[in-house]
Amino acid sequence: MSAGQHWGRFEGFLPVSAAEIVSLGEGITPLVRAERIADSVKCPQLFFKEESRNPTWSHKDRFSCVAVSHARKIGARTIATASTGNAGASLAAYAAKAGLPCVVLTSQAASGLMTEQIKRYGAMVVPLPEGSQRWPVLEEGVRRLGWYATSPFVAPVIGSHPVGIEGYKTIAYEIFEQLGGKVPEWIVVPTAYGDVLAGVFRGFKDLVDLGLAARTPKFVAAEIYGSLARSLVQEGDRVASVERDHDTRAISIWCLQSSFQALQALRDSGGQAVRIGDSGLLDVQNELARTEGILGELSSITALAAVREMSRRGDIKSEDTVVCVLTASGMKDLDLTTVSEGRAHRLEGTLSSALSYLAEAYGYSPKA
Repeated sequence: MSAGQHWGRFEGFLPVSAAEIVSLGEGITPLVRAERIADSVKCPQLFFKEESRNPTWSHKDRFSCVAVSHARKIGARTIATASTGNAGASLAAYAAKAGLPCVVLTSQAASGLMTEQIKRYGAMVVPLPEGSQRWPVLEEGVRRLGWYATSPFVAPVIGSHPVGIEGYKTIAYEIFEQLGGKVPEWIVVPTAYGDVLAGVFRGFKDLVDLGLAARTPKFVAAEIYGSLARSLVQEGDRVASVERDHDTRAISIWCLQSSFQALQALRDSGGQAVRIGDSGLLDVQNELARTEGILGELSSITALAAVREMSRRGDIKSEDTVVCVLTASGMKDLDLTTVSEGRAHRLEGTLSSALSYLAEAYGYSPKA
């Protein structure tokens, strides 16, 4: 199926037409059923929506596709974002395809691999000394120069550009189709400001409004510092701001205050938020890679960690269908997650030497 055909099926629910789409072949990502790790997390009906199969290896391509298409449609001259990773790389790629200048405001502490990916797409990368300086610079660029900003740039955060968020609705449409017209009981999403959470929820709302589905799934926000978890137990619409009580390597989703759009999706769907710490997260990443052949970015692995915690608490029933949205490839943050192997081994060019190494390093004992 071509990109035009794919987007043509959904254009009545998107702010741009199929003819206006700037596409790199995003979407139609696989829904993979867990076969080996499902027993470990005690969730027999577990699926992974594998968003790393998008062109720049993350879910952000759905957002960038729609946002850049809209920017070109309205005659924007420069596209800009504040990003240290996936959003910047994705926006840079789609801006290149559209022939539009792209400015990515990042920080000097950003991942080297991420920054290099952004640069390779031709974006103009501005490495500011502090991450907190990005939003004021972006806001001034919007106000003075008319930049088309796709990321948030004011606090408290409302969300990213609302037009781009509409692109995430296609995740819902695809999951519904891939499950044969069934709505899963749970969808678990790695969450910071809740763009994906809100977009996928709206997609299922569309299906309900059309009469194709009787209900939406219950949504779960897998988050690092617990802003939404705290917000759900307090009255009112104010989103809680929390303390940064530890450092995290799940840099794509760290934030201390989420957004109302995320809180609303959780409340309206009867969902919940699960706080995931760094402890054990790398082990879950490795387990998924070694049992299912899926290497997810550490941030995306929080979804699976949340499922494990919910199963432990008894929130998920054995017959429940659960979909984890795995947002990005683990190739994105290898520089943050690679563990040293310790001392080097001296090897000879013989099978005996290789077998000795395999036994020592991996506990491998071949059967004759």
